[in-house]
This record gives sequence, C-alpha cells and structure tokens, in this order.
Amino acid sequence: QVQLVESGGGLVQAGDSLKLSCAASGRTFINYAMGWFRQAPGKEREFVAAISWSGGSTYYADSVKGRFTISRDNAENTVYLQMNSLKPEDTAVYYCARNLRRWGSTVPDQYNYWGQGTQVTVSS
Repeated sequence: QVQLVESGGGLVQAGDSLKLSCAASGRTFINYAMGWFRQAPGKEREFVAAISWSGGSTYYADSVKGRFTISRDNAENTVYLQMNSLKPEDTAVYYCARNLRRWGSTVPDQYNYWGQGTQVTVSS
C-alpha cells in the first residue's frame, strides 16, 4: 500500500513563500509521475502542478505558473512544491497524489493515491 504524507503548510502573509513536501512510502516511487492539487472551501479540487517520473517534465496551472515550482528527489521518495509570491487566492488544502503512469496529467482521475492534505492560508 502506498502512503503519501504532506507537510509544510501554514499561515503566511501575501508575498511570502512556503515549501510543501510529500513523502511517499514504497519502492516504486520512481516509476510514477506525481502531482499537487488544491481545494479551497466551497470549490472543486483543482490541478496545481505535476512532474514526470524522472523530473524531466513539469506541468503547471496557469494560476501558479512562474510562482510555484514542483520538484522531486527519487532517492528520498519525496516530491516538493516551492510556492513563492503567495496570494490570498492560493489559500486551500494542498494534496499530493501519485499518477497511474510515468507522465503527469492535470486530471484528478488519473491519480490513484492521495495524501491527507496540508492547509495553506495566505492572509492579505
């Protein structure tokens, strides 16, 4: 069974930075793309960023492009989300997820394992 555990969330002010981490159990981490999604109160879960199995390809939502960076350390079974220039509209619970395949996608249905989420709150 795969377990994903997010950490690094918190309360920050607009313009600040946060770095989220997602530690994965299991020896097959390297075989799969990973993604970050977020869900704000009253809204549907939305795609934030994804990274291919090797880290060679990354994908971003337009709303975070240029501010967020996804990366992974396959030796540590960990995926990261560096978030800079945070805005109040970035406030949400952030989830990491493991894709069904090696290449990332923006569609939640193509991810079969999810973490419990970490809260990010950005005050104005």
